[in-house]
Amino acid sequence: MMIADSQVHVWAAEPADHPWPQPPPAVVQRAEPFSPDDLLAEMDRAGVQRAVLVPPSWEGHRNALCLAAARRHPDRFAVMGRLPLDAADSRDRFAEWKFIPGMLGARLNFRRAAVRQLRDGSIDWIFRQAEADGLPLMLFVNEDFEAVGLIAQRHPGLRLVLDHLGAHVERRGAAAFEHLDGVLRLARLGNVAVKASALPCAADDAYPFRSVEPFLKAAFYAFGPQRVFWGSDLTRLPCDYRASVTMFTEHLPWLAGADRAAVMGEALCRWLGWTP
Repeated sequence: MMIADSQVHVWAAEPADHPWPQPPPAVVQRAEPFSPDDLLAEMDRAGVQRAVLVPPSWEGHRNALCLAAARRHPDRFAVMGRLPLDAADSRDRFAEWKFIPGMLGARLNFRRAAVRQLRDGSIDWIFRQAEADGLPLMLFVNEDFEAVGLIAQRHPGLRLVLDHLGAHVERRGAAAFEHLDGVLRLARLGNVAVKASALPCAADDAYPFRSVEPFLKAAFYAFGPQRVFWGSDLTRLPCDYRASVTMFTEHLPWLAGADRAAVMGEALCRWLGWTP
């Protein structure tokens, strides 16, 4: 069974001549940098064959490190890039992404005040362009899933993926999944999928994190195995990498056979167009 991780951050040390944005848009998840080579070693220990690299927000909008890793290891890494949606040159930059080796699409962050962009029309251009170019988008959204549904309906050829089952993974237990019903309503739209990523972070118990199983199971039966993608978000996990794999592969008796293979990587690679 091929295992492909739907989200991992890698980053280098902050360069003195190109410092990270201030104030930082997010807390750095580890005190030390986590390089693509560090990740490869972790993947080999955990039995993970592939990983989608998502540049972390605390760096700003920088894709170079991830793209270089994907060029060196195209069988192991691919990239969902970041770009500032309100920058004057972003439309031209995004139009070139379909020609960049290793770049599969974009990951967009709609936390806090940015969620208004889902409705105000200011970024509709990227939904149109991504649909036209066949590039999927990953969305960090944990509220206003109705707006996501409207976008999916307006752009039926656009493939959307919601991070972390739409959960607030900074919270624990049921509080983390307070908007799950809104996510499940999107399952009727065939161009919306979900990442079952960072789930140990939302658990209020120890490994194998059974407290999140009811929410995962609800998403699985709503979206089906072809639209639920395992992921770790490794650098924020409260457990080691292997445990984030085995909580799915060894402790979910209802996830087996072809369904398990789909969730653990096959469906993700098909959805993103990441061919062998």
